[in-house]
Amino acid sequence: MIANTLSELLQTNRGADRSITYHESESGQRVLRYGELYERALGILHHLQRLGARPGDRLLLFLASNEAFIDAFWAGILGGIVPVPVAPGISDEHRHKLLRIAAQLGTPFLYTERRLLERIRHFADEHQQQASYARLAQRAFVTDDLVDVARAGRVHAVRPDDTAFVQYSSGSTSSPKGVVLTHANLIANMRGTTTAVRYTDQDVSLSWMPLTHDMGLIGFHIFLLGNRINMHQMATELFVRRPVLWLQTAARVRATLLCSPNFGYRHYLKVLGGRPLEALDLSSVRVIFNGAEPISLALCDEFMDRCAPARLARTAMFPVYGLAEASVAVSFPPLGSAYHASHFDRHQLNPGQQVVLVPAGEKSALTLVAVGATIPYCELRIAGDEDAVLADEHVGHIQIRGANVTAGYLDAPAANAAVHTADGWLRTGDLGVIHAGELYITGRHKEILFVNGQNYYPHDLEAVALEVPGIELGKIVVSGVRARGAESDQLVVFVLNRGELADFLPLAQRVARRIGEHAGLEVGAVVPVRRIPKTTSGKVQRHLLEEEYLAGANDADLAELRSLAAKSGVALDGSSGVEAELQAICDHALEGRRIGPNDSLFDVGVSSLKLVGMQEAIEQRWPGLIDVTDIFDHPSIAELARLIESRQHGGRAK
Repeated sequence: MIANTLSELLQTNRGADRSITYHESESGQRVLRYGELYERALGILHHLQRLGARPGDRLLLFLASNEAFIDAFWAGILGGIVPVPVAPGISDEHRHKLLRIAAQLGTPFLYTERRLLERIRHFADEHQQQASYARLAQRAFVTDDLVDVARAGRVHAVRPDDTAFVQYSSGSTSSPKGVVLTHANLIANMRGTTTAVRYTDQDVSLSWMPLTHDMGLIGFHIFLLGNRINMHQMATELFVRRPVLWLQTAARVRATLLCSPNFGYRHYLKVLGGRPLEALDLSSVRVIFNGAEPISLALCDEFMDRCAPARLARTAMFPVYGLAEASVAVSFPPLGSAYHASHFDRHQLNPGQQVVLVPAGEKSALTLVAVGATIPYCELRIAGDEDAVLADEHVGHIQIRGANVTAGYLDAPAANAAVHTADGWLRTGDLGVIHAGELYITGRHKEILFVNGQNYYPHDLEAVALEVPGIELGKIVVSGVRARGAESDQLVVFVLNRGELADFLPLAQRVARRIGEHAGLEVGAVVPVRRIPKTTSGKVQRHLLEEEYLAGANDADLAELRSLAAKSGVALDGSSGVEAELQAICDHALEGRRIGPNDSLFDVGVSSLKLVGMQEAIEQRWPGLIDVTDIFDHPSIAELARLIESRQHGGRAK
């Protein structure tokens, strides 16, 4: 029997000699056979139906336990009740999100744990949302009360076009959007993924990704169950506490399939430190999915280099592109191929522009990892701002369509109209380019910085700043913050700092200067922050930092930094003292017309007469160090400043 719905998928595979192993602690694990999962799901369905849940009703899953989550998810699927996963998290933001989603859903049922329900109640009391909590609590089932699953609920005959579940984005917003995924969407994406990765029932998977994330729930549970794969599910919290257990467990269970975004690789390597890996045998691993956020080539290389002694095949690293609106998977590289990257001129990546390749070492080089081509049942095109299709080698908006692609968001007609083109393609919100037949993701359209008439990608500038000693991936966030009425973004860099501001000052200067030198951009502010807000899967929530910045949350620290900088003679916009003086000389010579530190004096139309005037002022300030020919060889303020500094410290440079 070929399954056309998720309900059929579980029923068809319940007799398979396969299992899910839950790793909830360092020493404890629980094995559940597929058949036992089916029986438990039916038993939970009975309780939900007794509570009043009927086909088409919505069921919020607000659970910390992976096993409880999967049991309840399949209970909803079998009964035609629509699961709506929501991450429990640890902050008030997550509880805010739950109540917002509950309000959107109308009168949903809630499946949760007593301690989590208590947290919601306390939160509602503190924020005067008692009525919202009361409505939700009336239709709540608490897992602590589940003592008997012997009685089976009634299975509902769903159709392929029925809604299977609703996937909300992992971020927290005032108006969260729920992606509606049908059974047909998910089955199509499962078939396309299965073809591309060549799953077999001899595969063994291990995942620590949250089940509220599409990679965790869809990619590493639903699709694998459909392929009768032995699954190992590690609690996300366990991975966060003891990341080294991830690959130790992978070696022990002979896993063939792994997954992680940047966050996971970075976290693993940081905790691993210098410990050797020769004792591990990872030769069984054939695919490590790498997605969910911009893929770092340097991080891929570091992870694979460190794991080489454990016999992890270089070809196992599998950079992919996907999103919830596509039921998770869009493009994969050829199976068994080596991951690779291309280097693009970062100044030639505006939508509609043809890309320009540059050598890896160039200052203008933006390194992007290839994420392959579309998998079966999914189509992709690159379009301009007006939705016209662009030729290969041109940057544009990534749009998708196919059997795996959602019809839209839950109860959101305006959002659905905005996300679809007139000819039926879905706008992903991502920008990319097809180069040499492969897709490269350049960034998120809504996150692009617009500075000095050019577009820049935050993750690119973050990579530039990572070259500064003391800066780590995940602890720096670049944003374009636009004040009310401004025509351009201010480039703001948020850096995690829990020390003294006096110690932060030189780091802030180095960060600003590095970005100025290598990207040609002036940094508006380097902001010390006590936390970098992230989703449960490790994605940075830029918008929260931007909102706090605009609301003045960082003003006191920035004022103190400016005071410290003034006393120390340090420039916080990335310029050196020499650069600041040169800037003043140029501003005076140009009669108030300001140019940037990396602008060429010739490109902005400086006359020879004004150049002579500048050289005379420079000669008065730094006698004998600079002549007119030097300005032709070093035509920007930043270059001249470096030349002057080198000659001050090392004699006259050749």
